[in-house]
Amino acid sequence: MIDLNEVYSLTEFQRNAKDHIERMNRTDKPQVLTINGKAALVVQDAASYQRLLDDLDRLETIAAIQRGIDDMKRGDTRPLEEVVGDLRDEFEPPQTS
Repeated sequence: MIDLNEVYSLTEFQRNAKDHIERMNRTDKPQVLTINGKAALVVQDAASYQRLLDDLDRLETIAAIQRGIDDMKRGDTRPLEEVVGDLRDEFEPPQTS
């Protein structure tokens, strides 16, 4: 969640970039940068951004598994042998004799 105490103008950020980077590394909190008084950018340290990407990947995986479970409960699935046969028909080159 964005901390409203971590909102700065882009100009102020540029003037004191080293201090801002040290603060982000210390707190693991992103900073919102404004241009002409409007939120324009979010800046965060690389480790925090990677954790965000990892969390998103984990949530997308959980959602995909849930969709699969829901499909199974509704009976919207096909037997594996049928799917493999369809894939063979589509991707295997024709046999020549």
